[in-house]
Amino acid sequence: MPEVTIRRVQLNDVDRVTEIEAICFPITEAATRQSFEDRITVFPEYFLVAEVEGLVIGFINGCVTNSSVIYDELFYSTEHHIPDGKNVAIFGLDVIPGYRRIGIAARLMKHFIQLAKHTGRKSVILTCKEQLVHYYKSFGYVNNGVSKSTHGGAEWFDMTLVL
Repeated sequence: MPEVTIRRVQLNDVDRVTEIEAICFPITEAATRQSFEDRITVFPEYFLVAEVEGLVIGFINGCVTNSSVIYDELFYSTEHHIPDGKNVAIFGLDVIPGYRRIGIAARLMKHFIQLAKHTGRKSVILTCKEQLVHYYKSFGYVNNGVSKSTHGGAEWFDMTLVL
């Protein structure tokens, strides 16, 4: 496996992060450059990137909320970020195709979970498509069933990891 560094995002990563998001998600689901810029500005502590030889090859990002599930407005406005909230919501876990299936996404997730624990959060929440439910269960997440979120017109499942 290549030498991978996990670090906090920086504003100058915004173009690369946007590019990776466009590779990893359909246009109806992908966050925009402006959305990433806002997230990096408002909650950079919950935005980690993975890089190899100085090139960002993946990331995980989210905000803090008191909600026990992700609702669509969280994706679109940083106004829903509650700095002293009890839960961390994950918006996306992205790794470019050439670096998949070698443990980078898992490392990002484990770092994110440790960060949530270290900052005193009660749980980590996310939504995923049905084919990824098993993957997230491997980290200890529980499937809470079909989500009310209709982000991007897709069917999502609510997942919760109690810390």
